[in-house]
Amino acid sequence: MAKRKRLTPASSTFLSAAPETKSAIGAPLRAAPIADIARDAAASAAAEDLSRAMSEARAEGRMVISVPLDEIDLDYLVRDRVVSDDEEMQALKESLRARGQQTPIEVVAREGERYGLISGWRRCAALRALYEDTAEPRFASVLCLLRQPAQRAESYVAMVEENEIRVGLSYFERARIVVKAVEEGVFETDRTALQTLFQSASRAKRSKIGSFLGVVRALDGVLRFPAALTERQGLHLARALAEEDSLADTLRNALQATAVTSPEAETALLAKTVAPPPPAPLPTADKGTRVVGGVQMHYETGRLILEGRAVNDALRARLVTWLRQNN
Repeated sequence: MAKRKRLTPASSTFLSAAPETKSAIGAPLRAAPIADIARDAAASAAAEDLSRAMSEARAEGRMVISVPLDEIDLDYLVRDRVVSDDEEMQALKESLRARGQQTPIEVVAREGERYGLISGWRRCAALRALYEDTAEPRFASVLCLLRQPAQRAESYVAMVEENEIRVGLSYFERARIVVKAVEEGVFETDRTALQTLFQSASRAKRSKIGSFLGVVRALDGVLRFPAALTERQGLHLARALAEEDSLADTLRNALQATAVTSPEAETALLAKTVAPPPPAPLPTADKGTRVVGGVQMHYETGRLILEGRAVNDALRARLVTWLRQNN
């Protein structure tokens, strides 16, 4: 019979070093390193996607950005608006003061962290005036949409369209932006500038704007109230300038020598300097019949007979006055 081997008790130090089954099961499990890497990579990719999306939205003009007014070049384009109505500007200031800026302006990025103004000159001017009056920081910056026109011509078109929609320009102002755009080399000819800047206008309207080009080239800078020049006055003035080469110098000298203080006074000065169109000549033959202004005139040497519904007491009085002044 084999002899049994007697076992000795386990060392107390060994038992104390062994982990308890219960505590080992309840201990928190450490995530695998690959999970940490995947989570960090996903977060980084999401941040890059967000940054890229925001950059694209900013560059494409889909994101409104805030820019200090001092960083915006208001003279990036030659402005088409030559005058600013005081009442309209005051109303805009009150709106900005009460409700803040509701509509962003349009700018183009330039070198040196500056921006060129495309549209929104009145909002910039109103905000600047408010900041000078109040020193409130909210008026020191302006909300913008960043545009990237392929050419400066597109910037001019955007500016004109914005003003045509918001506040209609006068014919003088419309013609002036055409002249200035051609002078700056944005367009080669007046015709190209007219058709591009006012492509949505009717042919008749473009023709009238074209008629004002001569008025702008002759009198820009000396007219104190150019926007007050009506369509009819401007077209008459344009015809007179085209017919008489020296008239431009005559008008400039008259405007510079006279301190007009109102649109009415300036219009009166222009009317006085520009002779009205001469009436159509009467027939040179010994006899003839002609209809003028609804009045039928039978003429022969030493005799003039007027007939028609327009022959009335008022016409008779005007004729008597004219005869007394010219005889």
